[in-house]
Amino acid sequence: MTAVLDTLGAKRVLILASNPATSTVTGWPVGFWWSELTHPYWEFTQAGYQVEIVSPDGGPLTADGWSDPRDPSRYSAEDLLSLGFATSPEHAALLADTPSVDGVDVAGYDALLVIGGQGPMFTFVRDARVHALIAAFHEAGKVTAVLCHGTAALLHTRLPDGSLLVAGKTWTGFADAEEDYVDAYVGQRVQPFRIETEARALTGTNFVVAGPVRPHAVRDGLLVTGQQQYSGTAVARLVIEALGR
Repeated sequence: MTAVLDTLGAKRVLILASNPATSTVTGWPVGFWWSELTHPYWEFTQAGYQVEIVSPDGGPLTADGWSDPRDPSRYSAEDLLSLGFATSPEHAALLADTPSVDGVDVAGYDALLVIGGQGPMFTFVRDARVHALIAAFHEAGKVTAVLCHGTAALLHTRLPDGSLLVAGKTWTGFADAEEDYVDAYVGQRVQPFRIETEARALTGTNFVVAGPVRPHAVRDGLLVTGQQQYSGTAVARLVIEALGR
């Protein structure tokens, strides 16, 4: 007996991940966070979706060290999904030479997922290409999801009329209490600014957080947001709920 997986008409999701960078605060190399890529990727592919991964500049991607299950810190040692992805030649190849966002045809996708890690705090926050891609998906009526420190981009993403995309919306992102935890764990300040602090300074938007390091995702219309790296599965499931199978 044989089985054929029919992908004709499958939903297509574009995942945007940060290019490698260097933190201006710590001096560390920074990039994307493994679980924020792999956990949604698993949910989407299990739902029969096709997934493509891009980055602003294109080229090879590098993950934050602590997010790697193989890292000597063992901070993410129990993340078996990321371990499987990272050690699978077929999947690791998806990160070896990513396409850039230049020329992305929004019409060819059903949803966008912007993932976090430490990199976006330096690479997404002021990148007009990232903001334009997020706004284009939202304006095209596509489900637009943003996760963890990737939500730094939403502080500055504006629609064609000049309004912030998050105006009038309820959304979430990395919490100040979680930044306190990270700073204490590391023994120094890690990020150049805090998303929650900046978001609460905006007028006409409703930024909410749940308990620290607990899965928390919010859907408001086409916008889906996740609080931190533990929220990737919840975000993906809200996207799937919105799109259907």
